[in-house]
Amino acid sequence: MDEIEGGILSAIPPTALSLNLTRAAIRMEHSHTWRIDKSNEVDDLVICLEGRGHYLIDGEPRIMEPGDAMLILRGQHFVGWNEGRETYLGVAQHFTLDIYGRHNLIAQMDLQPKLRLTRWALLEPLVRHYRQSVPPSSVTLGQHHLFMVLLIAFIEDAFIGWRDHATYQPEGADAIDLAVMKAATMISANPLDPEIATRAVDASPYNRDYFLREFQKRVTRTPRKYQELKRMERAMHFLEAGLSVAAAATEVGYSDPYYFSRMFKRTLGLSPRDHLNKVRQSRDGGLMQLDEPEQALALADGLAANQ
Repeated sequence: MDEIEGGILSAIPPTALSLNLTRAAIRMEHSHTWRIDKSNEVDDLVICLEGRGHYLIDGEPRIMEPGDAMLILRGQHFVGWNEGRETYLGVAQHFTLDIYGRHNLIAQMDLQPKLRLTRWALLEPLVRHYRQSVPPSSVTLGQHHLFMVLLIAFIEDAFIGWRDHATYQPEGADAIDLAVMKAATMISANPLDPEIATRAVDASPYNRDYFLREFQKRVTRTPRKYQELKRMERAMHFLEAGLSVAAAATEVGYSDPYYFSRMFKRTLGLSPRDHLNKVRQSRDGGLMQLDEPEQALALADGLAANQ
């Protein structure tokens, strides 16, 4: 079955993120004599392909094995070495990831610092291609885009929660933009949780009525309507993967497939069966489901339903 969308970054507009690769990628190929002792001024994502690497990150031991990814935060002191005879092979990339062009997004998150990537079977060829294709002394557009895929995969696996006390205190529009973004990502990541919209709103530092207005202004839906949209987007994936309407309804929390179908049409502008017909048409060379005019109509219907 296809991967289901809805990770922690899925609600963030692409234009809100600014990724900067601050140096050429490091093609790690370390023998048993390798040792490093330093700290970086930027964040560093390390992914192991072969062998084993040993690290002390601010005194905390970590061992990297194939499929493992590790984030070394800017300013952290780290020591690395290879104890075995097998070459320690992988890739490391120095980067910054800013939100709205000004603030460090990584610093807003509590992230598990080291883990095995859950989609390693899919990601390993990408990591190998990244390592083999990047130039030794420059940064390319393709490298930039591919690293964003790898970084998002790590963040999706490593995300624990948003930090209550950020490293900066935004003001004005920046502050409410960030609060809405956090609420939207909470909802997007957990759309099947019946209380997630309430918890996302309650987590905001703003007056509830004010925050609801600002959320709807930026997202064009109330938090509950946005949650329903994300539930239906998951249902679309289940339908396209071959599940029946009743089975897809059950997967997204509806016991009554007829009520699910009404909500699906109300949210997306077409019934589940009409959606599948559009998918079949696109596979046979017809229009893709929800092309521009239909998207505009569905958006207008959604806006009207929110009034």
